[in-house]
Amino acid sequence: DPRHAALAPLAAATLYGLEVLRPEVEDDPDNTTRFVVLSRDAAPAPQRGEPTMTSLFFSVRNIPSALYKALGGFATSGVNLTKIESYQIGAGLNASRFYVEIEGHPDESGVALALHELRFFSSEVRILGVYAAHPHRLRN
Repeated sequence: DPRHAALAPLAAATLYGLEVLRPEVEDDPDNTTRFVVLSRDAAPAPQRGEPTMTSLFFSVRNIPSALYKALGGFATSGVNLTKIESYQIGAGLNASRFYVEIEGHPDESGVALALHELRFFSSEVRILGVYAAHPHRLRN
């Protein structure tokens, strides 16, 4: 429909035969947009010894210092959190839900230990995806 527009990478325009109206509209050249493929069946990337990312969400139990305790396993296991976002559940003073992206694969020993500790201090942990890290993550 020519009345609609989309923000997308140049590759999407090429793939779908779209006209680029204005390139490079981001405020920061290091801006990253995430695209997600959803599936009913889990299909995590196999562990191949290459840089891998894992996205997950969890809800902390409603106890003192729950977030600190839940994240402690990542620190002691040397797992890097690259993103964390919080979401309040409901209108009350309930425990929060967190979206996290980490470097590593759940089958790696450090990540497995961190996830084990996270599960202990959380009421719910759900892995959303395991995927190869984009090369731009390796720049630094």
